[in-house]
Formats: sequence, structure tokens, C-alpha cells
Amino acid sequence: MARERSVMPHLTIDYSAQLADVLDRAALVRELHPLVLEETGSTGVCKTFLRPAETYVGDATGEERAFVHVEVGLMPGRPEALKAHLSEDILALVAKHLPVSGVDGVVLSAEVRDLAGSYRLSPAARPDAGAHDTGPVRRSAPPAAEG
Repeated sequence: MARERSVMPHLTIDYSAQLADVLDRAALVRELHPLVLEETGSTGVCKTFLRPAETYVGDATGEERAFVHVEVGLMPGRPEALKAHLSEDILALVAKHLPVSGVDGVVLSAEVRDLAGSYRLSPAARPDAGAHDTGPVRRSAPPAAEG
């Protein structure tokens, strides 16, 4: 399990484009990474995608209401209570990085989920990859379907 935990967590932060000038993304990530690692017990490194997006909340247009959603993908096995607690801490951290004035009614959400069983990471991308790693493992093709 140690090797599996060293290749994640994966984080995605989607946010309304109008927050681009007020959300301190670098500071958020600097605090978010250690928070996720500490609370999940991961020995790996976080990898984060930050994506500005056109957003709509209810009947409002993207210009009227802003939205931030943080998703954390982890290897399976952590209890739901831990994931829920981490989601709450993430919401508090995101709120801390939004200015009190200038952005009213920002909708915040967080989801901590298990990565799918099909998840793979290139061996060259793994922070624990040694000099002996030569690249992806080659597997034979699956048997042809009968019928």
C-alpha cells in the first residue's frame, strides 16, 4: 500500500472565472497540500489542477454568483468519516482564501472520493520511481471475445 499511496492524492479545483483576480490560488494550494497529506495519512505528493470555468448557480448567470468546487481523489480504503472531515476542512480553507468584500454569495463545495480501480500513474511520473524503473509495464492483449 505504501507505493500506492505515494502516487496520489489528485486534487482538482474548479472555480468561477470571475474569481481569477481575487482567489489566491498559489496560497490556497500551499496550504491545501499539507492539509490533505496530514489528514489522509498519505506519504505521497499532491498534484493539483486549477481550472477557471464558466459557472451558473440556480437561475443566476455566472456573473452574478461565483462557485468553487474542490475534488480530492484518493486511493480506496479511507473511512467516510475521514473524507467528510477533510471536506469540511477544505471548505474552511477555501473560504479563508476568498476576500470578505467583493465576492458575495460564493458557493463552495468539496468532495473527497476514491480513485477508480482503473487509475494508473506513469512510472516515470512517480516521485518514488528509482533509476531501475524503465517505463510502463507491457501487458499482453486481452483474449479476443468469442462469438
